[in-house]
Amino acid sequence: MNPQALIAAAKKDKRAALDEIAGKQLLASFGVSVPKSVIAKNAADVAKAIAGMQPPFALKVMSPEILHKSDAGGVKIGLKSAEEVAQAITSMAAAPQIRQARIDGWLVEEMAPAGQEVVVGAVRDPNFGPLVMVGLGGIFVEILADVAFRICPITRLDAAEMLDDLKGVALLDGARGRTRASREAIIDVLLKIAGENGLLMQHADDFTEADINPLIVSANGAVAVDARFVLA
Repeated sequence: MNPQALIAAAKKDKRAALDEIAGKQLLASFGVSVPKSVIAKNAADVAKAIAGMQPPFALKVMSPEILHKSDAGGVKIGLKSAEEVAQAITSMAAAPQIRQARIDGWLVEEMAPAGQEVVVGAVRDPNFGPLVMVGLGGIFVEILADVAFRICPITRLDAAEMLDDLKGVALLDGARGRTRASREAIIDVLLKIAGENGLLMQHADDFTEADINPLIVSANGAVAVDARFVLA
């Protein structure tokens, strides 16, 4: 489904935001890597749905009524088999917030390789239009607010300077014994999102907010493992 069709379908369904799989399809259409994924209808559907996929798996509830899946108990990672995924679905379905919500299905994904967590976000400012943000994940964005913003569209130089603005940028280069994360992979994602022909410029009027959290960055690339696009 092309980007405009994804957006139109969500608006027709009166959704406040794209569901996660639609968000990742949108990212993939702009060249951003996303995990291999399927939707299971229920626990009994898992074995057939994930045939040919490689563990470990991440499992996430899909519901238009649950925007923050982790807070509702709707995320489980590190699942090693179809049986573990099925058991996790049964357990999640019994959680209070999930039991009361409309469930569209269960998203099962191959987990991304280990790497540095990075956050890429965007907001639409009434005066400046779309703004793009980047920050390191975990406490760096949640507690320290270590982020950098630019007005879109950005250039490759802008994207590189955004990373240099981060107080924790040395972690990308392997400081404190961490594995190096590719700056070029992050820059490429920023340009696909916020460059001259990027997602934000082509769909500036369709979204008020966007969030890729986390983008998992290794020495060899970057994978968007969660995506949220709030519709205008």
